[in-house]
Amino acid sequence: MLSLIRTNSSNKDFHELVTLLDADLRIRDGEEFSFFTQFNKLENINYVVVAYVHDQPTGCGAIKEYAKDIAEIKRMFVHPAFRKQGIASAVLKELEAWAKDLGFTNCILETGIRQPEAIALYKKCGYSIISNYGQYENVESSVCMKKSIE
Repeated sequence: MLSLIRTNSSNKDFHELVTLLDADLRIRDGEEFSFFTQFNKLENINYVVVAYVHDQPTGCGAIKEYAKDIAEIKRMFVHPAFRKQGIASAVLKELEAWAKDLGFTNCILETGIRQPEAIALYKKCGYSIISNYGQYENVESSVCMKKSIE
């Protein structure tokens, strides 16, 4: 049974899942990993969703304010043993609902060309590829996406 909780970046289960995420990204991103890490600090992330299956932490994601009406999706991850069960879509949907509750009208995110399954998930969930924004503007391995949540 899947359950989702809204929490913040001090959540122990969130930290454990992000450790697994970073290990995966270290392999995928190779030499670029340290560049991306600087944008993925956990301090002061006030909006985190953690997914549980039978009380076991299985997935996570977070949002943070990017601009007045734009929330940025961060730190999306599902434990490999629990993939292809709809957990990522459920976490993303909960993050979008929370962003809407907070008054945001759009969500943006950055993922990488080495994460085709993430790109497919976001497209399936209504995200469109946009020009790379902010710190990702000239990063060829970044894929930025956006969705209206109005």
